[in-house]
Amino acid sequence: MDQEEETMEVSKKSVVAKIFKVRKRREMLFVQVCFICSVLFMVWCMSALLTKAGHGMLVEGGHEVHHHDHWGRRLMASVPDGNETEEKNCTEPAIHEFPDDMFTNAERKSGAVSLHIAAALYLFLALAIVCDDYFVTSLEKICEKLDLSEDVAGATFMAAGSSAPELFASVIGVFITHGDVGVGTIVGSAVFNILCIIGVCGIFAGQVVMLTKYAVFRDSICYTFSVIALIVFIYDEKIVWWEALILVLMYLIYILIMKFNTSIQRFFTGKGKKKKNVANGNAASGSELEDVKPTKAYRRGSVVMVDEIINASPPKYRFPEAGLRVMVTSHFGPKTRLRMASRLIITERQKLVQAANGVETVVVDGKTDIENGNVPEDKPSEEEESELNSPFTVPRGVLNKIKWLVSWPLLLLLFFTIPNCAKPRWEKYFMLSFILSTVWIAVFSYFMVWMVTIIGYTLGIPDVIMGITFLAAGTSVPDCIASLIVARQGLGDMAVSNTIGSNVFDILVGLGVPWAIQTMAVDVGSEVQINSRGLVYSVVLLLGSVALTVLAIHVNGWKLDLKLGIYVLLLYAVFLCFSVMIEYNVFTFVNLPMCQEDF
Repeated sequence: MDQEEETMEVSKKSVVAKIFKVRKRREMLFVQVCFICSVLFMVWCMSALLTKAGHGMLVEGGHEVHHHDHWGRRLMASVPDGNETEEKNCTEPAIHEFPDDMFTNAERKSGAVSLHIAAALYLFLALAIVCDDYFVTSLEKICEKLDLSEDVAGATFMAAGSSAPELFASVIGVFITHGDVGVGTIVGSAVFNILCIIGVCGIFAGQVVMLTKYAVFRDSICYTFSVIALIVFIYDEKIVWWEALILVLMYLIYILIMKFNTSIQRFFTGKGKKKKNVANGNAASGSELEDVKPTKAYRRGSVVMVDEIINASPPKYRFPEAGLRVMVTSHFGPKTRLRMASRLIITERQKLVQAANGVETVVVDGKTDIENGNVPEDKPSEEEESELNSPFTVPRGVLNKIKWLVSWPLLLLLFFTIPNCAKPRWEKYFMLSFILSTVWIAVFSYFMVWMVTIIGYTLGIPDVIMGITFLAAGTSVPDCIASLIVARQGLGDMAVSNTIGSNVFDILVGLGVPWAIQTMAVDVGSEVQINSRGLVYSVVLLLGSVALTVLAIHVNGWKLDLKLGIYVLLLYAVFLCFSVMIEYNVFTFVNLPMCQEDF
């Protein structure tokens, strides 16, 4: 009996451990590169059009320009009486906060900027590799040692693992560039996560996805409060210590909400009081059990509890498979659910491969399942994964070989500088792995922001716009691809309905923590300046996008389909257009132009 309980405990731990290993950000690399470059191209075209229309954001050498009336009005208002020293009519570019580039501005405009774009794309890949293979793995070990519940782990360490690039971009914006590139990245990623992920899943999922009302409302309310707080705090264009502290405290409240998510859901829905979840010790919500058929023939996409699956149909599901299904429920955080669904898809695909190779299978309501105990769990996929992650093993397949060759310098560098705590021999060095991977994320993020700053300066695009568009797309497209893969397998509810909630970390921690460190530790009592007045309008647009998305989901009958997907993608395009036009002073004056020098 003790041995059985021990085996069960080990199985549960292995199920929990898998949530960290499934979200591979390197899927569909070519598609990701094309999308990121198309966003940059679109913004550059808009910038060129607005410049020709007389709304340019560059001033050569900082000399005063009088032929734009709105510049003149701002300049007259900003020069104090009796002060003979005239202020510049442009803002210093953030490029001066970084080392000098090896190319002059003229050379970059002649074509050298393409090298910087390629470098930025490669740094996006570098961040994906270090996050997936080292940082997230070390976080898994930390959660195991701290014995955290899955809800709390999902809202803290897992969120940090997936949002590390945005977090470090914000840190660099606060402490190095002293600009708005970090805030722009957070805002842009938030809008991208809400609109683009839902839109792409709706259009390309190939099926209609029913959404869960409670999850959407819970995440929308938490996120709405976060965005409202951000609007209030940045409205006066500065952040003081108590404002940063409030953001951090709001995140702690969010963790408590996730901790008691099951109880809160039961209170508001009044369902699931009599169903028990043996794995978690909590009651299951009615929305998660309403898909269960009386005949116990579970249809595709239904979510039931581990003990029900095993007791009702012992031959049909093994414990790890049942555990995967249970962790797709709303008991767990958004990132947990996304990763679990990804692992579920990998398992299902593996079953089909093994079935094609002659392994005995059974079919449950049109769904292929492997006989209990007949197949070793996930070994081929683990081998394939280790081949792609090892700098010394050439993987099989032409596409995998190309990915491996492109990634090889990064794989080699990280192999020799970070102990891989996923391997038994390095497992006890998980804290060293965490620290070193954090250092590499910081280094890659620094170079990434540097490259993006140079690209924006060369193309005449303000830092905020580069953050909202190019940087946001580069750090968020991998999440979009992971969600699309999940939605295509019929698990789109989990992949889509919680994209709103996954942004709470970005706002409250990605902005709150760097601001708190700056105002409460580095320079006590200081203020963090928000340079772009237009950023307030962009955050207001962000709030509006949340409201319009939830309203559209409600009007559409709580289902995600092609119609809703097209609507939210158009909403994303509208958001980008309005954000760019606001920064370019099309509607009202918000920003001075950027000083331009040929160096």
